[in-house]
Amino acid sequence: MSPTEPTAAPAPVPFWEAFRYWLKLGFISFGGPAGQISMMHQELVEKRRWISEHRFLHALNYCMVLPGPEAIQLAIYIGWLMHGVMGGIIAGTLFFLPALVLLISLSWVYLSFGDLPVVAGVLYGIKPAVTAIVVFAAYRIGSKALKNGILWALAAAAFIAIFAFDVPFPAIVLAAAILGAIGGRLAPDKFKSGGGHGASNKTYGPALIDDHTPVPDHARFSWVRVAMFLAIGLALGLVVFAGLYAVYGWQGTLTTMGWFFTKAAFLTIGGAYAVLPYVYQGGVEEYGWLTGPQMIDGLALGETTPGPLIMVVTYVGFIGGWTKQVFGPDLLGLGGIAGALVATFFTFLPSFLFIMVGGPAIEASRHDIKLAAPLTAITAAVVGVIINLAVFFAWHVLWPEASSTVPFAGRFEWFAVIVGIAAFVALWRYKVDIMKVIGACAAAGLVWQFAIKALVV
Repeated sequence: MSPTEPTAAPAPVPFWEAFRYWLKLGFISFGGPAGQISMMHQELVEKRRWISEHRFLHALNYCMVLPGPEAIQLAIYIGWLMHGVMGGIIAGTLFFLPALVLLISLSWVYLSFGDLPVVAGVLYGIKPAVTAIVVFAAYRIGSKALKNGILWALAAAAFIAIFAFDVPFPAIVLAAAILGAIGGRLAPDKFKSGGGHGASNKTYGPALIDDHTPVPDHARFSWVRVAMFLAIGLALGLVVFAGLYAVYGWQGTLTTMGWFFTKAAFLTIGGAYAVLPYVYQGGVEEYGWLTGPQMIDGLALGETTPGPLIMVVTYVGFIGGWTKQVFGPDLLGLGGIAGALVATFFTFLPSFLFIMVGGPAIEASRHDIKLAAPLTAITAAVVGVIINLAVFFAWHVLWPEASSTVPFAGRFEWFAVIVGIAAFVALWRYKVDIMKVIGACAAAGLVWQFAIKALVV
């Protein structure tokens, strides 16, 4: 222990002090899951010492295995460990609430004023940046996940399946899981996970929830509690869904959204980028809630707001509720808000349920949780799916007037190529923050829209 390291654990944290921290985190949680987890580690482990390094990583390992956004699940877990069920609910809700309000507002502005030259110019610059961000995500995940030829082959097969044969994303996930389970038995060395978080020897002084702090009463494992929280969570989802069904029927837009985003929540394995192709297949191709270019714009808005990137579902729900006029043509905004709330509710409900039901078992075991071979295979397949998403985005950005029947029709946006390449180099070579890259590309698009493009045209 260093001379400056604290020798006593901090005082118990009042509920409202934790409330203020989770609210603050909701407003500043930029940078994707890695940035958000880093923020929580720096603040909760290193600075405030509310939880020890080991307990933090133990919780994170569990969240990494779960479907869904691991950063918000980690916040729910720590909030629940500190202050029980209400602590977990508050931590998780405040994590995405600012982004929910902001995305609803931005979605309304986008649909109401998206044709204005200023807005169009900003979006023109952001779109190739988003394409570069998706390509960089595929590179970042692939460099960690594709450790051998078998995993490379899985990624390639996933890309071909969704690109050439339009295989649904859930089918790709299921096939990868089965192949991973088989491969884990036949060739376990080929399916060792490269992800996750191992143990750490770092210490920042005694923590409020330290390595050997007893599990609080509310976090003790009990089959009665498991059954109770499972029943409450399922009942909550079923009641809301039944209400939508009773009012709008099975084919109603909001009912369809409830079922669709519930499925999406269980497919978020490998991060938000992994589920985006599924959201695209459903939202654009199957249900027609939004167009391909609108999906790209939504990802751009999601990248520039705090909270988990999966919050793009809020945007998709808003556009769908507005486009389908769920409350009629005179209440488009209210219909959009309803769609956004339905999409957000059914996307995040499972995350709360996973922690409330599974958390006590994790605290009771206190063993390291490692990603199994099926998850390794799924992660490899996800790389191929993300590359397909990048190809789709690039196609819409570079040939904005093209269609599936005439894939290369209309003008070719060479300026978008320059912006996209510059954005990727900034992210990959110079490690520039995503927000700065998006800001620079937005400025470039604005200049092109008003200055250079005006001269060319």
